Amino acid sequence: MNGESAFAAALLDANLSPPGGLSTWNGSDPAARFAVYRNNVIVSLIDALADTYPVTQQLVGEAFFRAMARLYVNQSPPQSRVLAFYGESFPSFIAQFPPAASVPYLPDVARLEMLRVKAYHAADAASLPAAAIGQVLADIENLPQQQVELHPSLGLLQSSYAIASIWSAHQDIDDLSTIDTHAPEITLVLRPNLDVEIIRIDAAASEFIAQLLQGEPLGVAVDYAHQIQPDFDLVPTLALLIQSQAIVSIQLAHNPKE
Repeated sequence: MNGESAFAAALLDANLSPPGGLSTWNGSDPAARFAVYRNNVIVSLIDALADTYPVTQQLVGEAFFRAMARLYVNQSPPQSRVLAFYGESFPSFIAQFPPAASVPYLPDVARLEMLRVKAYHAADAASLPAAAIGQVLADIENLPQQQVELHPSLGLLQSSYAIASIWSAHQDIDDLSTIDTHAPEITLVLRPNLDVEIIRIDAAASEFIAQLLQGEPLGVAVDYAHQIQPDFDLVPTLALLIQSQAIVSIQLAHNPKE
């Protein structure tokens, strides 16, 4: 282990002694100064996690969250100077953290919060005007071959728990006391403009959108949605995507006359 690696390892593990060769300008104990620096670094990383996962923290309380986050920081130090996405693996850590098992929806709430962060920092893209979308949809013959590009910020999360409702309750949008936390929900996350939106959708709409994200044309995406819900109606889902400004472009996947 080189000097930098030894310094970094000791910085995040209080059980390790400070690396050798440290000195202070005023002759004070370098170990004591290093301990202060170590604490400041760890606290800063815990604060970063608290900023990313505010609802997760509210659900278990600040003391529990910070104790859990400290263990995560020790196990998973940052791999980049950019801390915007630090803690991307935190939801998986929570899922394997036995003391958090009493709040079974906690990992998925954390996953939703990370999706919001990713949406917030996603690339900008101009939404296709509704009039242009209408012209494409009017071409019934070629409609099944149309390929829809969705906004870069769009993400989907399927959960066995009511994660969108739980998150909304902590924004004073929904009443937590009325929520069946064990009711499965699928969440669409999107940031077409400045604000990140959280939208609850059904399984068929989710499958349809997932197929579009994979590059499948409209006809194929609809077929997959029908496997989930035989009476799937394309119109409300397209209306949702148009209203949410989620559609960036529509073009033929191939020339149907070839």
